[in-house]
Amino acid sequence: MSHVVLDRDGTLIRHIPYLHDPSQVEILPTVREGVEALLHAGHKLYLHTNQSGIGRGRFTLEQASACNEAMLRLLGLGMDLFQDMCISPERPDEEVLYRKPSPNFGLELLAKYGMAKNDLYYLGDNLTDLLTARNIGCRGAGVDTGGHDLRRMLRDQGLEGEYPVFDRFIDAAEYVIADG
Repeated sequence: MSHVVLDRDGTLIRHIPYLHDPSQVEILPTVREGVEALLHAGHKLYLHTNQSGIGRGRFTLEQASACNEAMLRLLGLGMDLFQDMCISPERPDEEVLYRKPSPNFGLELLAKYGMAKNDLYYLGDNLTDLLTARNIGCRGAGVDTGGHDLRRMLRDQGLEGEYPVFDRFIDAAEYVIADG
């Protein structure tokens, strides 16, 4: 069994810059099926999302949380789907506490749940998600569903081939299940 840390925007839901209106939350294709498959395989799920709009004063933590709740309702897999959540409010120019690629949340999960680094996966649509995995020393996989051209970003960082990247969430989920 693996523990899978999921990104939110561009991975589970459509990426909208500075999303703060729960009515705009839209689950991406194959996400529900992929999350169900992960759960059915016995994986524990966590959420780690950068929300610099909070630090920039564009919206509040309560608004970000309301968007998370809307996502959970739309998924229909229970409001307690995630074992733990981390909403990182830091701006890119602030001291990093939890903003990805900080390893802090993942390292806290390792300690809290007594898991080995090899039992932890980071799954997301952005280079920062995979750099977080790298900074922790755990496994990672990408989905190119957020409009970032994740393959190019990995290639530009000399990390091509280090992390698998999939075009659909379900394919990434099936990879994690097979690998874990």
